[in-house]
Amino acid sequence: MDMERINENTLKLFISYVDIEERGFTKDEIWYDRDKGEELFWVMMEEINDDIDFEMDGPLWIQVVATDKGLELTVTSTKLSPDGLMDLPSSIEEKRKFFENAFSGLDAKAGSSNFDTIFGEVEDDIDGYTFILKDFDDIIDIAERMPQSANFETSLFEMKGKYFLHADFDEEMTMDDLEDYLSVISECAEEADTTIHLLEEYGKLIMDKNCLEIVRKYF
Repeated sequence: MDMERINENTLKLFISYVDIEERGFTKDEIWYDRDKGEELFWVMMEEINDDIDFEMDGPLWIQVVATDKGLELTVTSTKLSPDGLMDLPSSIEEKRKFFENAFSGLDAKAGSSNFDTIFGEVEDDIDGYTFILKDFDDIIDIAERMPQSANFETSLFEMKGKYFLHADFDEEMTMDDLEDYLSVISECAEEADTTIHLLEEYGKLIMDKNCLEIVRKYF
């Protein structure tokens, strides 16, 4: 097994199928048995734990790509803030760079997506941003300013008397379009640390998936 340190929070690992079998796992087990996939991952992390200083107290974001010779894994460790939320960079630009560093050097090869969720279920937040609105009318301003050609999901939540807009962008969207859309939203709202999981559990869903389209239609 080979290991490369990308930065303080990110490791890139490679394990061949021969190495996998030597550790008592079969290729089919890794692909079709979630428990076996998790077990292999922790075996790998234990092997490198003695050689490097890598914090694993918080959530781990894992991207896995299958190659002809084995598996490439990029592992990014995030810390939790005192309120239990992920402690990510505060600004949009810093957060974008964080995710770019986390998954740099990976190829979107065919067949890799089946393996992405074996080790964790945090990946859904990568393309999602949550914003807090000063009042309800802010969502009307955003809808009016946003190009109607913009194609991404937006949902509106209410929690503790405040309104939150969650935007979920397609991973195939260009960075230029992403920055343009975020710029429009940022003119009327501030990025929030609140996660979509917290909103779904404790907030009230007001408009789902096509919030901006609904607002343009009825307001």
